[in-house]
Amino acid sequence: MKKEIEKEIRVQLQKRQDSLSEYACRDSEAIRFKEFVEDYRPPFWHDTDRIIYNLSYSRYSDKTQVFSFQENDHISKRMTHVQLVSKVARTIGRMLNLNEDLIEAAALGHDIGHTPLGHLGESILNDISVRELGEFFKHNVQGVRTYMYIDREGEGSNLTLQVLDAVLCHNGEMVKGEYHPVKKTKEDFLREYEQSYTDKKINEKLLPMTLEGCVVRISDIIAYIGRDIEDAIMIGVFSRDQIPAKIRQVLGDNNASIIGTIIDDIINNSYGKPYIKMSDEVYEAISELKKFNYDNIYSKANTEEKIAEYTRGFNLLFDKYLKDIEYNNEDSDIFRDFLGTKEAIYLENTNPKRMVIDFLAGMTDEYFISQYHKIIGN
Repeated sequence: MKKEIEKEIRVQLQKRQDSLSEYACRDSEAIRFKEFVEDYRPPFWHDTDRIIYNLSYSRYSDKTQVFSFQENDHISKRMTHVQLVSKVARTIGRMLNLNEDLIEAAALGHDIGHTPLGHLGESILNDISVRELGEFFKHNVQGVRTYMYIDREGEGSNLTLQVLDAVLCHNGEMVKGEYHPVKKTKEDFLREYEQSYTDKKINEKLLPMTLEGCVVRISDIIAYIGRDIEDAIMIGVFSRDQIPAKIRQVLGDNNASIIGTIIDDIINNSYGKPYIKMSDEVYEAISELKKFNYDNIYSKANTEEKIAEYTRGFNLLFDKYLKDIEYNNEDSDIFRDFLGTKEAIYLENTNPKRMVIDFLAGMTDEYFISQYHKIIGN
């Protein structure tokens, strides 16, 4: 690119930065853990490129959101969810005049640590991790690990601190009426990340360091809470008129109404403020809708037989891959599809049990099932 054109582009980009809210995170505040000379792309914009061009991003397309292996092409996958989070978050961010590049990177990358088979897979892998390593497994923490220590052959993607922090603190299951960002250093972030392996309840305490991260966190629940209802109705789990009347009166009874109502409420209660806030009425309705969804969707998404089968599958695969590493069985798929792609920095600094957990966490639903059937011989 010619120098004069690049200079003009930089001037235009700076004008956008100058026009942001006083509470927005500027590109000039971006922090990386490894030194890196930025090109004409702003740092958070560059992070989005690093996220979507990674192979781990492609695997979103075959990872469960709520319902696994449905014979309906319209049921949400993890890829659909992160795109919806991005759209919701960028809508709020634009109205509040925040940094949309930071929002987009965090939104598209926030669920990269999710396992195959959704939250059921996460729960099973957590049990294995606690048993084998004495450490908790959480998808938000695994997301940070993926970007720092697994992606790009184990070198890591060198994303900005602000994006990594938004990934770590995104947990949409922990809804709050207000989200106040908490200033952090690199050391603060790394301390929270390390504590997440030993503190079972740390997700209840984590808050993003930027207002943009707060927007992504609330957008996570906005994106799934209504869409999960549509998916459940689509496959006959319940009917629309079973949604409690009080919830329908406040939020509506369909995804479009729920999203629109919550976004409008957040904008009206957060504009010009250094925090993200919902009205008490909308916050209470979301809390009630979350409980309704848990009782009628999430707790019934898998039968006891499927839970037992998937639990057996994860454990069989864990034991097999660990033995393959122990005996250096390079014909094993964990070598062919995972360890064989990693540089020395990963191989020499990772516990074999952690290697297996990393491999399992990164699998798609179909790959997990194919590996399970390969072991049991059908």
